[in-house]
Amino acid sequence: MITKTVAVFPGDDASPEVMLPTVALLEKLQLPIDFVYPMVGEPALAAHGSRFPEGSKAQVDQADASFFGSTSGQSTEALFYLRWGKQTYANVRPCQFRPGYRSPMANPENIDFVVVRENLEDLYLGLEGDLTDLAGLNLYSKHAKTSLKDMGAGRYAIKVITEAGSERVIRFAFELARKRGGMRKVTLTSKYNMLAKADGYFRDIGYAVAKEYPDIGFETFIVDDFLCRMISNPCALDVVVTPNLYGDIFSDGAAGLIGGLGLAPSGCYGADYAYFESAHGTAPDIQGQNIINPTATVLSASMMLTYLGLNEAGNTLEAAISSLYAAGQCIPVDQGGNAKTSEFFQALNDALGLT
Repeated sequence: MITKTVAVFPGDDASPEVMLPTVALLEKLQLPIDFVYPMVGEPALAAHGSRFPEGSKAQVDQADASFFGSTSGQSTEALFYLRWGKQTYANVRPCQFRPGYRSPMANPENIDFVVVRENLEDLYLGLEGDLTDLAGLNLYSKHAKTSLKDMGAGRYAIKVITEAGSERVIRFAFELARKRGGMRKVTLTSKYNMLAKADGYFRDIGYAVAKEYPDIGFETFIVDDFLCRMISNPCALDVVVTPNLYGDIFSDGAAGLIGGLGLAPSGCYGADYAYFESAHGTAPDIQGQNIINPTATVLSASMMLTYLGLNEAGNTLEAAISSLYAAGQCIPVDQGGNAKTSEFFQALNDALGLT
């Protein structure tokens, strides 16, 4: 099999404590993968005058995928390049309960859905500034019955929903619903009752795309209604697709249904590139304590293996995670156990038959 190349960014604070052992585990599996480590952050700035120099970008471009550790700033430029530079427009965040997870739900057993978040548009374009910037536009609010210039000092942020961006991520969601083979249903959510021109546009594009997938069910809910449904009946969901901001919020909430962000993997997919990262942050409060939960990072690695065509290895890794939790003998601290990070990795190695 052709050897794949993966660019690794260990991340900041406690992130390397799960990233580096995960890569070591993958190397023990003797998979056809070469791991490279592009220089980033302060070391790159000192050596090359940039926190993410051209040589590092070239390593990303030449790789088949990237494995990204959570960042608190050092790797931010690399993250932006992986997102906007590589046009990874679909952020896929699975929410699947496994026996042994500490879910707050009474009956979490059948929770198994995926949030597909548009990853490049919406408020995340960073189009922000002082209200005085917009004075020349003479904008008038029909709701507030006042002009923007009469509202006094303040700030603004521009929400952008495009036809092309919405169509491709919604189509991605429908294709994913076909591949998953579950309920074969797509649920679209946005605030289309108040933001008719923007979120309503996203919904309308959803209806248009849905016509091309008569074998896939389709439903829409206003975001606040959807949130109530996600909490009260998560087992009714299969594939959820949202604009950027809502997807960011709802996917973290979805992780709470099964036991927390320590269990939440993610992958960001473009037309010809993808990167994979846990959904949680860098956990600076527990850095060096050897208690950060590796589950989200290992499951993200499993998603990466599947993307690279190493389906059997990806399934094996995911099954090993499930077996550890089901056994209840090596449970991380955030899930109510007392297993150290290193102990979890040792147990995972043992489950995989690795030395």
